[in-house]
Amino acid sequence: MIWCCNELNAGYAADGFARKQGVGCCISTFCVGGFSLLNAIGGAYAEDLPVICISGGPNSNDYAANHVLHHTTGDASDYGQQLRCFKEVTCHQVVIQHIEEAHRQVDHAISAALIHCKPVYIQVCCNIVGITHPSFANSESTIPFSLHTQHSKALSLEAAVRASVKVLHEAHKVVLLVGSRIRPPSVRAAVLTFAEKSEYAVAQMADAKGMFPETYSRFIGTYRGAVSWPAVAEIVESADLVLSVGCVWNDYSTVGYSLLLKPERMLTVADGQVTICAGATFGCIGPADFLSALAMAVTPNNSCWTAYTRMFVPQSTAATLPEGVPLTSLVMAKTVEAYLDSNTALISEVGDSWFNTQKMRLPLGCEYELQMRYGSIGWSVGCTMGYALACGPMCRVASAALPGTVGITQTEAAKRVLTLVGDGSFQMTAQEVSTMLRYSLTPIIILVNNGGYTIEVEIHDGPPHNNYNVVKNWDYTALIKAMYNQGDQGGKLWTADAGTEAGFRAALAKARELSDHLCFIVVTLNRNDCSKELLEWGSRVAAANRRSPLLRH
Repeated sequence: MIWCCNELNAGYAADGFARKQGVGCCISTFCVGGFSLLNAIGGAYAEDLPVICISGGPNSNDYAANHVLHHTTGDASDYGQQLRCFKEVTCHQVVIQHIEEAHRQVDHAISAALIHCKPVYIQVCCNIVGITHPSFANSESTIPFSLHTQHSKALSLEAAVRASVKVLHEAHKVVLLVGSRIRPPSVRAAVLTFAEKSEYAVAQMADAKGMFPETYSRFIGTYRGAVSWPAVAEIVESADLVLSVGCVWNDYSTVGYSLLLKPERMLTVADGQVTICAGATFGCIGPADFLSALAMAVTPNNSCWTAYTRMFVPQSTAATLPEGVPLTSLVMAKTVEAYLDSNTALISEVGDSWFNTQKMRLPLGCEYELQMRYGSIGWSVGCTMGYALACGPMCRVASAALPGTVGITQTEAAKRVLTLVGDGSFQMTAQEVSTMLRYSLTPIIILVNNGGYTIEVEIHDGPPHNNYNVVKNWDYTALIKAMYNQGDQGGKLWTADAGTEAGFRAALAKARELSDHLCFIVVTLNRNDCSKELLEWGSRVAAANRRSPLLRH
């Protein structure tokens, strides 16, 4: 049981925990806590994360008593406002008012979260909480729980594979493109097996980074239209057929809807169905089942990989800065990339951190997380705490005790979290660093201080006399030190400020040595210094936002 500073951060932490361990849980009080939690659960819903959200509720007798309750909006006849809100961001909701129904309701909610990879909502009347369900009153052992699993329909699967093999074999240039919905371990394993059997070149969407090994022999990089890795857009967009698995298309992932992909040249695997070249669609098919079956029938084709090797020119690395010259965004990213290893989990906050981390090549075993679809500023601080907890000794013991439930080995779990977060984002959720110290967590938090919301500047900036993208500059190191009381029980803290390349490199080296400390490093950059990818992406997203309304004629 982990106590957070507020409900929003608790939701972000459950999000981070679910990313690592496969499921998370957060608890809040009624209305005043639940409404605060709502935004984080909305993010988990958008990102396909099974988070079990538990809320207190009114006394079961109050529903008919016409009482006005504290923490509510004061409408005695309506206690359903919070439930209606959570219906929009969860896949299943239950309100437990009677102990006789509790067992069934809780089982159904947990099942829904695990099957659909979405949050669920459980509201418990406050006078029901302490009552033992009859099933457990005299039971000497836990009652077994059986999770319903979804299966592919055999005839539909067979037909989809047959039709897919036909178009794949007719195409000369085929590329495999993976998206964020390959997150389930079974799907990721099936994708890798299929890639090895087919020999297709493999590209990833930006929000799928970390889900496919970047050390794979035919991995070409991240596809993101005009801001793709070198030569990747050219290979993907010129392919005769793109096999798209688990991709989600929105204005951010498509760079303002500017991708040049054509549906009639795509074989799409998503949402439990397979669609062939914008035509025939086969339903009731799980992606892991489909890829496993397709791998047995596909003919190897490495033409796109061969074309990629002919045109690929490696990017030059940023030159070392002279002594005393202020640190730049490009050099900061290069320094962080050099730090990464198989024992690292990299978490990227919304903003230019996206673009700085997206172009890093992850070593084998290095994990990566971002929240691109929902993009809630401040998410990374709570997520860092949840992810670090999921990597800790307590969770490794739990994993060992429950074989097959999370699919994470002790070696995979033991990662040190490194987080890149901007100053504007950090100001949203900074207080949760105190919780990390309370529970002796040891992440490395790199705070990029450039005086504002840089990503917002590149989409739409405010006027010079009233610039709403500028934030008040805090003494961030002093703030974090104020959260740390050496006399209290809890973790250790080390802080540093770095404004030059040499200073930042030394700070990261020291942080590596202090593996039992929470390390907080403030990096100072010029406000107008950002990645070239953000400049391009921001202008295209801004153009999409400015599209004129469609007029009726």
